[in-house]
Amino acid sequence: MDQEIEQVTEIYNMITAYLVTYSFQILGAIVVMALGVVLGRKLSDMVYGVAEKKGIDVTLSRFFANCARIAIIAAAVMIALPKLGIQVTPFLAAIGALGLGAGLAIQGLLSNYGAGLSIILTRPFIVGDTIRVLGVWGVVKEVTLAHTVLTNEDEEKITIPNRHIIGEVIHNSQSDTVLELSVGIAYESDTAAAIEIIAAAMSDVEGLSQSRAVQVGIDSFGDSAINIGIRCWVRTEKFYEVKFTCNQKLQDALTANNIAIPFPQREVRMLADAV
Repeated sequence: MDQEIEQVTEIYNMITAYLVTYSFQILGAIVVMALGVVLGRKLSDMVYGVAEKKGIDVTLSRFFANCARIAIIAAAVMIALPKLGIQVTPFLAAIGALGLGAGLAIQGLLSNYGAGLSIILTRPFIVGDTIRVLGVWGVVKEVTLAHTVLTNEDEEKITIPNRHIIGEVIHNSQSDTVLELSVGIAYESDTAAAIEIIAAAMSDVEGLSQSRAVQVGIDSFGDSAINIGIRCWVRTEKFYEVKFTCNQKLQDALTANNIAIPFPQREVRMLADAV
């Protein structure tokens, strides 16, 4: 029991002596760290604001801002450590050794970071673009070092690790998605008039891209109809909503102008048995 009391007393004396010796240094280290955090946040906001004014996209702006904040905080840590009696050089060596071991243990996570850095710097897509990759598609909402976040019209949040994106074929349609429709008209119909009617009907649809014209023309010749193809561009978030509206507009316009939409028919004749 006496030995345990002596050990506790010894530890208490060591802590007291350390606090007495380094009290001002500890206070100074706390002040330096607090200033580092505050200055890092201020510099981060300033860098983000400047990048935004220069027209740099959101992903790169956030990356530069985070780099500035981390650099200031790291500098504050390097200044504060000697005040606590901790030598920086051995500390850095220990961090390096620890980082090597951790790197071997979390190779997958590090590969995500490397892929994320590649995406941020090369910019195959940016926030707001509509992309299709690995069989999924949606609007890019966020690009981080670890993952890319997409959202679709169903408001699903799709998170893709960046290492699965690098090396894949990426379909990027910028902010819009192409909508392809087809409607059949009878062979007896005036195709030129039908194309004009369809184009006029599509021009009244809300939600279509104003920067790209609607394309209407003969797509193919079916067994019972001439198929008119329509290509237009819509905001990805409104894809199905606009598609349903377009189909309704097409039917209403063709019906109002007495243009038949044929369907396959089969004529069956019953022959009397030969006597």
